[in-house]
Formats: sequence, structure tokens, C-alpha cells
Amino acid sequence: MTDERWENIIDRIKDNFELTDRHAEDLPEKDGRGTAEIVEFIGPLGKMKLERTTQPLLLGKKTLGSKRIGSQTTVEYLYSDTETTHRFRVFRYDEVNDNWQEMAKEKSEMMF
Repeated sequence: MTDERWENIIDRIKDNFELTDRHAEDLPEKDGRGTAEIVEFIGPLGKMKLERTTQPLLLGKKTLGSKRIGSQTTVEYLYSDTETTHRFRVFRYDEVNDNWQEMAKEKSEMMF
């Protein structure tokens, strides 16, 4: 998803629904480098959340270790300095279980 398309989606949400929160946060260390932009709003299905994750493109990984007994193995990830990838996810708030449920890809594509 391009930056322009993301901004268009946010503009449509502002025009048609009640925007409750918009913020950006760094990804946890276990997920790698990158940021997540989060938009929460009251939509046709209740409380909803859009999440766009931006990370550097993973070029490859290198495993470092030896074949000796008891030795440790580490994995080194190689990231691009210029290219990025984006991941778009849609969540719906489940009031019964009090948590966010990710919506199926087909349903989220029909909405946006």
C-alpha cells in the first residue's frame, strides 16, 4: 500500500466516521525494525482499527554457528537501506472477549 493510498483511506474515514485515535509506535524488538501507524474509529461494524506496518525490506538472513556439540547458533538478518515494505491489517473490537480480532483479508479489501 502506497503512502498516498493510506492517506486517502484516512481522509475517507475522517469524512464518514468518528475518528477516535491516530498514533504511530515503534515495533517491538522481536518483530524487527520499523513503525506501525494505527487509526481507531467507530465504523459500520462498531469500534475498528487499521494498522499499517512499515519495515525495511528483508534481503536475506545468515546463520552463524559451528557444528560442535553445545555451540550456539545465531541468525543475522540483512535489511535494505533504501526499500521498505508495508503491511495493512484491519481489526474489529470484540466486546464479548474484550480484545481486537483481525478481520479476514477478503472482508477488509471490500471495505477499502
